[in-house]
Amino acid sequence: MSEPLSETDQSFLAAAIELSQRALEDQGKTPFGAILVIGGEVVSEGTSSVVELRDPTAHAEVMALRNAGTKLERHLFPDATMYASSEPCPMCLIACYWARLPRLVFGATSYDVGTFGFEDLQLYRELTYPAGRRSLQEDGASGPLHAQAVDVLREWAAGLPTPVVPKL
Repeated sequence: MSEPLSETDQSFLAAAIELSQRALEDQGKTPFGAILVIGGEVVSEGTSSVVELRDPTAHAEVMALRNAGTKLERHLFPDATMYASSEPCPMCLIACYWARLPRLVFGATSYDVGTFGFEDLQLYRELTYPAGRRSLQEDGASGPLHAQAVDVLREWAAGLPTPVVPKL
């Protein structure tokens, strides 16, 4: 179970929720807002811009990370906290991991989001299935194309300043 939110956390989360409320004023937006905070300061924010940008990845959390990356000229945020109006979908949660965020605070749960027609819980479940049981057909290459793809990765890793540590 998580700890009760501090007054500071409550304030930043309230700001993310307010952002989600304001998003409803823009045609085509869905009610999601996120802010990224570093050192007690809001460095970026995002709202769901999927329809507006015609981009299925333009969720609030992803937009907040993109905006922070542009502003701070970096892609990792080990010093940041993400505040989101609701529990992130699988894509956004993984984006938080890729960005090396140490902490995520959210309002509504995935169950709440699912109650209002969003597919987050279904997608979380889908990812627990083996590839052959998922609704998305996934076909991996074999033979020369697989080898060529691996060679590109090997070439990239060979050019790094330190040896790669496998993460299997």
